[in-house]
Amino acid sequence: MFSRNHRSRVTVARGSALEMEFKRGRFRLSLFSDPPEDTELQRKLDHEIRMREGACKLLAACSQREQALEATKSLLVCNSRILSYMGELQRRKEAQVLGKTGRRPSDSGPPAERSPCRGRVCISDLRIPLMWKDTEYFKNKGDLHRWAVFLLLQLGEHIQDTEMILVDRTLTDISFQNNVLFTEAGPDFELRLELYGACMEEEGALAGAPKRLATKLSSSLGRSSGRRVRASLESAGGSGSSPILLPTPAVGGPRYHLLAHTTLTLAAVQDGFRTHDLTLTSHEENPAWLPLYGSVCCRLVAQPLCMTQPTANGTLRVQQAGELQDWARVHGVLKGTSLFCYRQPEDADTGEEPLFTIAINKETRVRAGELDQAAGRPFTLSISNRCGEDEVTHTLQTESRGALHSWMEALWQLFFDMSQWKQCCDEIMKIETPAPRKPPQVLAKQGSLYHEMVLSEPVAPGGPGEGLLLQDNTISAEIRALLSSYYSDR
Repeated sequence: MFSRNHRSRVTVARGSALEMEFKRGRFRLSLFSDPPEDTELQRKLDHEIRMREGACKLLAACSQREQALEATKSLLVCNSRILSYMGELQRRKEAQVLGKTGRRPSDSGPPAERSPCRGRVCISDLRIPLMWKDTEYFKNKGDLHRWAVFLLLQLGEHIQDTEMILVDRTLTDISFQNNVLFTEAGPDFELRLELYGACMEEEGALAGAPKRLATKLSSSLGRSSGRRVRASLESAGGSGSSPILLPTPAVGGPRYHLLAHTTLTLAAVQDGFRTHDLTLTSHEENPAWLPLYGSVCCRLVAQPLCMTQPTANGTLRVQQAGELQDWARVHGVLKGTSLFCYRQPEDADTGEEPLFTIAINKETRVRAGELDQAAGRPFTLSISNRCGEDEVTHTLQTESRGALHSWMEALWQLFFDMSQWKQCCDEIMKIETPAPRKPPQVLAKQGSLYHEMVLSEPVAPGGPGEGLLLQDNTISAEIRALLSSYYSDR
């Protein structure tokens, strides 16, 4: 019924008027094909769909609580990315229909329509303080519960996540060691942080419930009747089936709940540790409720491309301030808030020290002018900076009108980027490259010593539990292989 062009991803109904127009040659199929950036986004969408199918298989194969939590977390992240990519594709399609795609900054016209440069945004040292009751933290009273928590971070259509951490009342805050980096951000970015959590049932308490119930029944029903009830309970529990009087738990993965969220913008960027408010979405009656203090501490930095990459370079003749006759022929490189003047172009590539540097900041004034061309003077521009009560001016000469226009355009674009990125252009903020993600340790636990205790009895060779043990080890090996392939594709 439908014809699919897999190269251009266009679907056309068979026998339709549009297909007939294609056959007659009145339309080119390329007019309806996706642009390269949409194709790359579609490739990411297909990848996440495959990852979601793998996460579902992984969840079905899990035999332990921690494994199921990791698989459910992967499934939630995949679903979030799929929704984000689909929304971005829809937005681009609408913009393409309205004729707003494919516009370059040089076609924008007036300076008010300039597009600011892109940049990198990195968030690190994430800590979320907890607020325990005195009886729970200091006196160690009450039921001991554990939570599995992680952060989901979204900037535009890009979504990243942190590692899963197990939390109990022995911890005073939740600390994430990940450095999360977003490489495509504009100065109007909105970084949304979402904290998800799942309450973990205490397996030790559930395992001991039948024995405690049997003890109470045997003591309350009398010696002979209680002995028979106790024997029936122990036989039901030891046969591998569910104990009587206790419902069989439903088969399914754990469920994560949104505990808190916040949104960070350019105003929150600072080369230091800051505290931001969290919006709490759960209450104490919620099964996944976690006693959050209501704030998140982190280091949020940004690097505009204009601060890390050269925006203009070429041959210049420079007359320094106070020298009316001497002109120095240099190779100029405009990068960040400085115009570096090198002796020759190779010095900029080898890391040699420049002959001198001209500061470019938000208070710098630039004027373009033309000297007498009859005397062989090229076009010029002057750069003036305030130094205390004095004004220091450097005069630059270019070799052609086109070169002068290119330098002026680069300087105006730099001033516009500074006005948009604001404090990020005062100095270069340091960003550490995040380490490659490693597959999570499925059986690793974090918390008190109580959770590190292993109470299972050894299985004798040839005994009834040996087959179950080998089967569980095989499943664990398959889960580790699936997790390794999942994180290697990130």
